[in-house]
This record gives sequence, structure tokens and C-alpha cells, in this order.
Amino acid sequence: MAKISAEEYGTTTIRPADFDQFWDEIMATARTIPLDAHVEPMPLRSTEQVEVFEVTYTSLDHVRVACWYCLPRQRRGPLPAVIHVPGYVSEPLMPKPSAAKGYAALSVAPRGKLRSNSQFNPGYPGLLTHNITDRHTYSYRGFYVDALRAVDFLLSRPEVDPLRIGVTGSSQGGALTIVTSAMRSEIACAAAGAPYLCGFMDAARLTHSYPYQEINDYLRLYPEREEQVRQTLNYFDGINFAPRIRCPIIVNIGLRDDVCPPETGFALFRAIGSSDKKLYPYENCMHDAGSFWHAAIVDAFLDSHLHPGE
Repeated sequence: MAKISAEEYGTTTIRPADFDQFWDEIMATARTIPLDAHVEPMPLRSTEQVEVFEVTYTSLDHVRVACWYCLPRQRRGPLPAVIHVPGYVSEPLMPKPSAAKGYAALSVAPRGKLRSNSQFNPGYPGLLTHNITDRHTYSYRGFYVDALRAVDFLLSRPEVDPLRIGVTGSSQGGALTIVTSAMRSEIACAAAGAPYLCGFMDAARLTHSYPYQEINDYLRLYPEREEQVRQTLNYFDGINFAPRIRCPIIVNIGLRDDVCPPETGFALFRAIGSSDKKLYPYENCMHDAGSFWHAAIVDAFLDSHLHPGE
């Protein structure tokens, strides 16, 4: 039998019939929770060019979420904004470089990250399989909403132009970019790198690298729960969010990625609903997904959509 190429690979992901209803109800619940944002200047982290603030706001289950918020000191009129969503790491970086380019830049630390783990802390590894047999309490239910509420924070800020908000991230940040651009119509453009959380069960078979290995570890102990796990993950799979995306979006993947297999990246890209989408597959690149070359493409893409005519 001929080997199926990564580009042609199909996934076993199924979109539940009530997928949209499930997420629309979650978002309706989130909207009833006051954001209660607090913005604290951080002079020690600031520079002559960039002001840094620590932001906290309230998300689903009344969990407080921390962010770094950076602004250019020299600014006139409403600014374009970029949301930076994190990989599977403990502490997201400060987005000072984006602020230096003229953006209001927000770097989100969803629940479980440092500074956002006082109420929820499953650990790393641990996040991927926390309550994995129950879609109503699964870890990524709140984690996704934490990122989605970043849009609410930016919309509340007088220095931000609400029509020019973009989102970007790689790996888990790529997944959060997909989810945020799918669920928030206010997103003007999105750049997703090496997207994680796409084709969960297929990825766990294609690679034995963490974080997906957490699923294999879990099912080795609880093989009888595989169908429950599969059903839960279908509600959190980026492939199932992708048809809701309508904004311009670019995606980059590494064709030798052993963390987020390229097979699932191709499947995700096919599912994206936007008519303005472009895929950048990088030969001989692993989980970096060609970031050395692709960073300039992301910069130009964001600039073209968020700094039009400037």
C-alpha cells in the first residue's frame, strides 16, 4: 500500500452536531461575568520606548487571568492591537517588540500559567488530560475562554482601535489563534504557527512527543475510556473551530514536526472557512515551523492588515 502523504492525510476528528451550541452557550455564560480588569503599571519592566503593565481580568468560573500589556510611549490616536497567545510553557513573554512597532500588545497567561495558577494548576504535563472525559469540566474549556476574553479587555481600552485587532501565536499559541479567530468576529487577522490541539487523537498516534504523549500515557492506564476521551476532544479540536474563521489568516507548519505532526496542520488548513487564507509549509523544519524565515512574513502580514495606509 502506498504511503499517504502528509498533505492528503485524513483525520478521525468528527464535528459534533451540537458543537456550535456547546460553545455559544459557554460564551453566553462568560459574557455574564464582569471582566473586572485591573491594570498595574510596571516601571521596572518598562523602557524609554515601551510602557509595560500587568493586567488581570476575570474569566470563566471566575478565574483571574494575568497578562502583560505593552504600549508604545509615543502614540497618537487609537492603536492597532495584537494579542499574543502562548505555547505550552509556564510563562508567556512580554510583547515589548510588538509595542515598539506601534501596537497595543497583550500577552495572555491563561489559567495554569505562572501568575494565573492560584485557582487552577494541573501542571505541565497535566493540562492536556485534566478532566479529559468530561467536556463540561475539561481543562481547555476555561483555558480557551481565558484567551477569548483578551478581546474583551482590548475592546475596553480607549487607546485601542476596535477594528484593528489581530492575534498570533505558535504551537499551543497556534491553537489559541485558531480558536480566537473562530470565536471572536472582532479579530481582523490571524497568524497561526505549528498549530497544536488539532486532530488530537491522530496526533497522539503519529507522534510520541509531549504534550500529545500525555494522551497515550492516560489511555495506557485507562484504555476503556478511549471513546469518552475522543468524544470530549472533538469539542476542543481546532479542526472543528476552523470553519468559523472568516478573517484573513496565514498558517505555517514544519514538514518534519515531531510535536505537532504536519498531517494535522494540513487537515486544519483545509477546514478553515476564510476565503483569504495561505499555508506556508517549511521543508526540513521541525516544531519551529520555519520561524527563522517566517517571522518576517508574520510581521508583514500583520502590518498590512492592522496598519493599512499608514
